[in-house]
Amino acid sequence: MCLVSKNLFLKNKVTTASVIKKVEVKTVAITAQKVAMTFASGGQSYQALKGINLEVQRGDLQLLMGPSGSGKTTLLTILAGLLTPSAGKVFLLGEEISAMSRADLAQFRLENIGFIFQSFNLFPALTAAENIQLSLKLKGIKKRIAREKTHWLLEEVGLADKAKLLPKQLSGGQQQRVAIARALAGNPQLIMADEPTAALDSQNGHSVIELLRRLTKEGGCTVLTVTHDPRIVDIADRVFYLEDGMLKN
Repeated sequence: MCLVSKNLFLKNKVTTASVIKKVEVKTVAITAQKVAMTFASGGQSYQALKGINLEVQRGDLQLLMGPSGSGKTTLLTILAGLLTPSAGKVFLLGEEISAMSRADLAQFRLENIGFIFQSFNLFPALTAAENIQLSLKLKGIKKRIAREKTHWLLEEVGLADKAKLLPKQLSGGQQQRVAIARALAGNPQLIMADEPTAALDSQNGHSVIELLRRLTKEGGCTVLTVTHDPRIVDIADRVFYLEDGMLKN
């Protein structure tokens, strides 16, 4: 479980030293082995990914960068178990998700992955708070705790006063912050984000990235982010560069 969100919210008596000690013992959280992806359309095929090999250590914040069309989002979606690769294997937290059944994979994602979509993917008929509470309900969190944690998360992303607003009543940047809070709601061990700061101004983008950094450095969560944002390169533990479907050193 991602310790920092649990510690800050529930105020557990876990010392900073013990948390740091856990984070220092690095193990691999994400592994891609010869991952390839080919799309077919109109009798033509296009190879979006060409034998990708990568590893992401637990407790790290790592970026996927590269020009538009380089395969970044495709790779992130495969690593999150939302898309099946044409070839290769994907391991998350020691489990080969590329070999799981649909039902097992859905359960694994629910328990372990928070995904931040570039297009937000909020439910339009639900308020900001309800969008977050729904994800907690799916995880079996009791209503009272879900309400308290939702309030805390909205405070963390600077939207405590927007809890009762529908997505259409929020700006693009505010919707993105709700989507980020929702992804963090279930204390996921893995957070995968597709351009999480794209719709945010400098101040809010900085706040969100600092929150993600705290999740990795203090709590042992692992964050993999697709981004074009040069403002966040200096906070990453490592940057992967993709070009033409291949990783560049």
